[in-house]
Amino acid sequence: MSGPRVQHPAPNFKGTAVVNGEFKEIQLSDYKGKYLVLFFYPLDFTFVCPTEIIAFSERIEEFRSNNTEVVGVSTDSHFSHLAWINLERKKGGLGGLNYPLLSDFNKVVSRDYGVLVENEGIALRGLFLIDPKGVLRQITVNDLPVGRSVDETLRLVKAFQFVEEHGEVCPANWDPKKNSATIKPNPKESLEYFGSH
Repeated sequence: MSGPRVQHPAPNFKGTAVVNGEFKEIQLSDYKGKYLVLFFYPLDFTFVCPTEIIAFSERIEEFRSNNTEVVGVSTDSHFSHLAWINLERKKGGLGGLNYPLLSDFNKVVSRDYGVLVENEGIALRGLFLIDPKGVLRQITVNDLPVGRSVDETLRLVKAFQFVEEHGEVCPANWDPKKNSATIKPNPKESLEYFGSH
């Protein structure tokens, strides 16, 4: 299997992003020591894309309070990103943004992450959760017409952090507030969980 793989280092990326209304070069190593949600979307000035981008922006403090940053990526230019960010929401824009949008105009990053639709020159809706050491912990890729869940992304971040901190594993539907039971990963102690669920 080629392309990015869970439990392996995330492909490096580097490029021009719009950060706080300015053009800035960013790269994967800028996020060392933090979790990173790197998500790809097809195009600026479209329909599903702004719903996802705005949803992540509105919840950015929840990510940051969990030592996690967010970067959005598309194959549009950084000029297109800036115009879209500066356009008010009621006119189809983003109306400001609380995290970087990276331009992958040459399509290298999308190709390296395995989400480039070659014949269209756009990215699928890939989402990559990268840990503080630069290792891929989770990958999901949606086809173009369906957006992603910010709640599920936050849940995954918290679950991986819980496992690292406590050494226990998180079962299906684990949630730190609603369903916080975990499993001790050995045959005898795991029965504590299975005996009550």
